[in-house]
Amino acid sequence: MLSTLSLPLAFAAFVACALVIGVAGTRLTHIVDDLADRTGLGEAIAGAVLLGMATSLSGLVLSVSAALADRPTLAMSNALGGIAVQTLFLTIADLTHRRANLEHAAASIGNLMQGGLLLCLLTLVLVGRFAPEWTLWQVHPVTPLIVIGYLFGLRLAERTRDRPMWRPAQTRETTPDVPDEQARNRSATRLWLSFLGLAVVLGASGWLLEGVASVIAEDTGLGQSVVGVLMTAVVTSLPELVTSIAAVRRGALTLAVAGIIGGNAFDTLFVAASDAAYRGGSIYHAMPDGVALWVAISLLMTAILMVGMIHRERLGPGRIGFESLAIAGCYLAGAAMLVMAPG
Repeated sequence: MLSTLSLPLAFAAFVACALVIGVAGTRLTHIVDDLADRTGLGEAIAGAVLLGMATSLSGLVLSVSAALADRPTLAMSNALGGIAVQTLFLTIADLTHRRANLEHAAASIGNLMQGGLLLCLLTLVLVGRFAPEWTLWQVHPVTPLIVIGYLFGLRLAERTRDRPMWRPAQTRETTPDVPDEQARNRSATRLWLSFLGLAVVLGASGWLLEGVASVIAEDTGLGQSVVGVLMTAVVTSLPELVTSIAAVRRGALTLAVAGIIGGNAFDTLFVAASDAAYRGGSIYHAMPDGVALWVAISLLMTAILMVGMIHRERLGPGRIGFESLAIAGCYLAGAAMLVMAPG
């Protein structure tokens, strides 16, 4: 049905989905922050697991829908482009935090563990791309490894939070994760129901976006790579931008960074789910070089972010660190290469 939409209607539906995703993402931040305090999970784990998963639902549904519809390029470009643009969003969140460099203030063992996990998972995607094109029931062996690696990494992150072997130095700019007493008095049932309701809205928006994006890619001639990386990936990642800025304004800095890094780690499961849904063989070998490039760019951006959290550059109000500038430069360079040589 969506394939019969005219181009103007497709763009209108695209914008409508973007608005719905943005509004739902804003509400999710407050709910997850309260759940982190109410359940005792802490901002780093709640941001990585609850916020990261929920805000990624629209992108997950879009990638799986595209894979089922035999559009592997759109599925992979949306998944991998989303990881890159969400990392870019941290530079915008950094600008909204006036006291100090965001990576300095939000440095935590949980965020560093999530960053290391993300590097491992992205590397597995590259391994799948260059490994032999073996499949079992049309699923590449790397796919279960990504799922197992993600679950094992979450377990390690949780154990590290409970029994850390080292801690980042506490400075005047460090913002500790202190539970809000007001949040502890809120109904856990109501918080969970609100969380699930918003997650369903985001998932439905992702399904609608997949059909709309296919129309735009075909009618404009831009191609699925460009539409996936620079359009759907940005729109399905809007919750991460909204939630990060909202978390910074609430003073939940660890949550802001954890939501991005944890969401990115969860987004690698888009690739695994898309490979399982794709019936044409290994989806790793179906993606063009222009999309595979974004795995390398995401690896570089994540590594720079981790260096920034370890280095913890001290800057005055209103200034951003070297890592934010470098991350923005990587993304713009990748976008330029993709537009010049779409694939």
